[in-house]
Amino acid sequence: MTESNKENIGKVRNRIDEIDDTVLALIKERLKCAKEIGRLKSRDNRAKWDPLRERQIYDRLTRLNNSEFPAEPLYSIFHEIITTCRLSQKPIEVAYLGPEATFSHLAAVKYFGHSADYRPIQTIEDVFYEVERGRCQYGIVPLENSIEGSVTSSLDAFMKCNVKICGEEFLNIKHNLVNFSGNMDDVKKVVSHSQPLAQCRQWLRKHLKNIPTQTVFSTGAAAQMAADDHSVAAIASSLAIKTYQLQVVVKGIEDYSGNTTRFVLIGKESPSKSGRDKTSLLISFHDRPGALNETLSILARRNINLTRIESRPIKGEAGKYIFFLDLMGHIEDGIIEEGCERLQESCYFFEWIGSYPQARQLTPNP
Repeated sequence: MTESNKENIGKVRNRIDEIDDTVLALIKERLKCAKEIGRLKSRDNRAKWDPLRERQIYDRLTRLNNSEFPAEPLYSIFHEIITTCRLSQKPIEVAYLGPEATFSHLAAVKYFGHSADYRPIQTIEDVFYEVERGRCQYGIVPLENSIEGSVTSSLDAFMKCNVKICGEEFLNIKHNLVNFSGNMDDVKKVVSHSQPLAQCRQWLRKHLKNIPTQTVFSTGAAAQMAADDHSVAAIASSLAIKTYQLQVVVKGIEDYSGNTTRFVLIGKESPSKSGRDKTSLLISFHDRPGALNETLSILARRNINLTRIESRPIKGEAGKYIFFLDLMGHIEDGIIEEGCERLQESCYFFEWIGSYPQARQLTPNP
């Protein structure tokens, strides 16, 4: 390297240091401003979280960026800054299906960044109870998977617990076969949650057809077992590899590409409008011909987009079902409010379980 090049590199590096110093100073100033906003909101007893304001920030930054900085890293950087500033106004605890390094843990960190206090809980139902009883402000639970469908334990818990959906997050799922050694020959048993085992069923049949599988309550628990018993392999997340000091046997063993899980954030109250929202309902029909068609007509006549409908049996009542509906829009939108009022009049059972910001669209895994 010539002396001239060394000098030029030195100058550019000095400029980078100056920029980093400026960025740090501005981030610290932003944090102070966020704390002041929190103090002013507390005076008026206003909610600390303003989804519309956050969406406006992201939209404005995206326009200003004009695609010069890669979009996903830009969002990740500002998401961490914004959530850290918001949580400086009021620290929160988030319950998730534990132990550490489950996909629920990954989804929670993706949603809140690294500044929240995360609490691992043993079952999905217990996550609901932690929130309902006020021991955690929020919980995050899987609701549906693009391959295996609905997570029934989450759906059933909504019928038992008085909580609201406050947000949603989509997570691209990559399943890794991991163990202590990283050697396939050491695998004598494969353990995981029932969903990953189902999502990797064909791969397991082809490559480990004589190896037994065992269902455990979470992928994190499976990773713990693999760390403790070197004859066990787990199907687990990338975070589990670092957390439990495991080795990858095979990456990406899911049977289908595009494997995505939708998680929902639960809390005691849903947030205000963001401008791009969903509303979720629980309803049950009167037992008479045309009840389902009448319900769908109420929505269709008002041009309300029904994006999901799912039925679950009502425990202890043979032949009776409750339906989970997702609608595009917020309960504060006039047309959604009107539609819900009409549904409430026509249905045997009606419960609004939340209006919340839509999750950002995922970019596929490479």
